[in-house]
Amino acid sequence: MREQARNLPERPGVYRMLDAHGRILYVGKARSLRRRVAGYFSAARKSTKTERLLAQVRELQITVTHTEAEALILENHLIKAHRPRYNVLLRDDKTYPYIYLSTQQRFPRLAFYRGARSGPGRYFGPYPSATAVRETLNHLQKLFPLRPCRDSFFRHRSRPCLQYQIRRCSAPCVGYIDEQAYADEVRHVVAFLEGRSAQVVDELGQRMETAAARLEFEEAARLRDRIALLQQIQQQQYVVAQEQDGDRDVIACIRQEAEFCIQIFFIRGGVSLGNQCFFPKAPEGVRESEALAGFIAQHYLGRAAPPELLLNRPVPQRDLLAGALRTVAGRAVTIRYRVRGEQRRWIEMAEENARYALAARGVSALGQQRRYRGLAKLLDVDQPPQRIECFDVSHTGGEATVASCVVFNAQGPLKSDYRRFNIQGVGLGDDYAALEQALQRRYRRVAEGEAIAPDLLLIDGGRGQVARAQAVLTALGIEGVALMGIAKGPDRRPGEETLWLADGCRELEVPADSPALHLLQQIRDEAHRFALGGHRQRRARGRRESVLEQIPGLGPKRRQLLLRRFGGLQGIRQAGTEDLAAVPGVGPALARRIYDSFHG
Repeated sequence: MREQARNLPERPGVYRMLDAHGRILYVGKARSLRRRVAGYFSAARKSTKTERLLAQVRELQITVTHTEAEALILENHLIKAHRPRYNVLLRDDKTYPYIYLSTQQRFPRLAFYRGARSGPGRYFGPYPSATAVRETLNHLQKLFPLRPCRDSFFRHRSRPCLQYQIRRCSAPCVGYIDEQAYADEVRHVVAFLEGRSAQVVDELGQRMETAAARLEFEEAARLRDRIALLQQIQQQQYVVAQEQDGDRDVIACIRQEAEFCIQIFFIRGGVSLGNQCFFPKAPEGVRESEALAGFIAQHYLGRAAPPELLLNRPVPQRDLLAGALRTVAGRAVTIRYRVRGEQRRWIEMAEENARYALAARGVSALGQQRRYRGLAKLLDVDQPPQRIECFDVSHTGGEATVASCVVFNAQGPLKSDYRRFNIQGVGLGDDYAALEQALQRRYRRVAEGEAIAPDLLLIDGGRGQVARAQAVLTALGIEGVALMGIAKGPDRRPGEETLWLADGCRELEVPADSPALHLLQQIRDEAHRFALGGHRQRRARGRRESVLEQIPGLGPKRRQLLLRRFGGLQGIRQAGTEDLAAVPGVGPALARRIYDSFHG
C-alpha cells in the first residue's frame, strides 16, 4: 500500500481504507490523493487513532473527482452510507446547506437554509461548505440588497433596521423600494444562482482592474477575494445530481494494453453512493464493447439492476440485454450511451477513474514482475535488471534545455534518485550534445565511485543517441551497463516504437503487446514528464511570465478574461473545466489544457 500510495494521482478525490474482511474503516477526502494518502505511510509520528487504523488496513480504494468540492460531498455521502468506525468525529445527521429564496412572497427573503426542501420557494444547492454559503450570502447582500430577516420581524417594522443602514437591505418593509424594482433584484439573484452570472463577475472584474489602476490595492484585493468566493459557491459539481430522484448505474469500460477495467458509479436518489472497479479476463482480440456487454450480463443477471444504466460505449444486442435485465428486475431497465450534460460528466468521471485504476494495477508488484521477466527475455539475460535509468531532453526551440534522469527498480519508480540537468553551452536544438553533457555529469560520479551504476541505461532516442551514449560510457571507462534506445514511430503512437541495442547497434522487433515494451514505454514516458516539468519551470524563470502565458491558444485577451472572472491565478487553479469553459472564448478543449497545466 505504501507503493500504491506513491503512485496515486495528484488529483482531488476520496480514499477508503478497508480491513481484511472488506469493511470500510475510514473514508477521507483530499485535495491531492497522492500527498494525503502517502502521509499515512511516512515515518512521521502519528496519533494513537491513526496507528490503530493503519494496523487494520489491508486494502486501499480511491475515487478521483473533478474538484475538491465534489470530494467533500462524496466523502459525506460515503460516511453516512457506511458509517466507518474511524469517522466517528463526523456528524452523520448533518445535511447540506442551501440558499433559500422565498419567491412566493411579494418581497422574497434571501437566507441560509438547512433541512428538508418541502416548503414553497426556491432552494439553490446543495453546497459543500456552510461557511462559504454564509460568506456568499453576505456578499450577495452587498450586490443584491434583498431582505434577510424573518417574516415576523419584517411585518412589524416601522423604520429601517441596521441592515439598511449598512447597505445590506433596500428596506422593503417601510416602502423604500417599490415592488417592481425589488423584483428586478430578485431576478438578478436567481440568474446568478442558476449559473448565469458572467455579467456580474465581469462587472466585479472591471471594478477590480480600475481599483488596481488607481493604486487602490486593498480595494482590488477585496474585490478579487469576492470574485473568488462567488466562483467557489458557483463551482459546478457532479457528485450530487440535479435530478434528486434518479437511480442509475454509470458504467465505463477502458482497455489498456491487454487488460480491461470496468468502473461502476452507483447513483441512488441522485446521490453517488460510491464506485467499484472490476478487472474481467477476456480472450485476445475482444473489443471493449464486447467485454462491457459480457460484464453487464454476468453482473446484473444475478441481481436487480437500477432503472437506468449509462454506458460509455454502445454494446451489441442492447435490446436483448435490456429485456433480460427487465425480466430479472421485474420492471423496465433502460440502457443508454449517448448522453449529454450532467450525465455525460458522470461517464467521463467513471472513465477517468478506470484509467487510474488500470495505471495503479500496471505498477502493482505482479504486473511489474511480469514486465521485468519479459525485459530479461528481451535482453537475453538470466536475471532482470534491478536498476534502470532513463534519460530524456526537453526544450522549446533550443530554449531552456533540461535533461532528466529517472530511475526504476523492481518496485517501480525510485523518485528519490531522480535528477534534472540544466544544459549549458550547447547549440540551439542540439539534442545530441545536451544528452552527452547530461550523461557525462551523471556517470562521472559513477566512474569516481560516488554513485551506483544501473544495470540498464535507457535513452529516449534512436541509433544516433545510443551511439553518443556508448561513446560517453566508453570514455569514462564504465562497463557492464546494458544500453538501449527507444525511438518513437513515424506517427508517435504507442506500440510503434523501435528498440536499439548498443550491442552491435542492432534493431529489436518487439510486438505491441509485449510486457517488456510496456515497461520501457512507462519508463520513457516518466522521463519525458520529468524533463518537461523541469523545462517549463526553467523557461518560466527565464521569461518571468505567468503560467497562463505558457498555454497554447491562450492569448492576452482570454488571459485577462480568466483573471477577471476568477480573481487571480488561485481562483483559476481551483476552477473545474466546466467553469473555465464558461468564460467567453474558452471552449472545452482550451479549458482542458488550462486545467491540465495546473494539475499535471
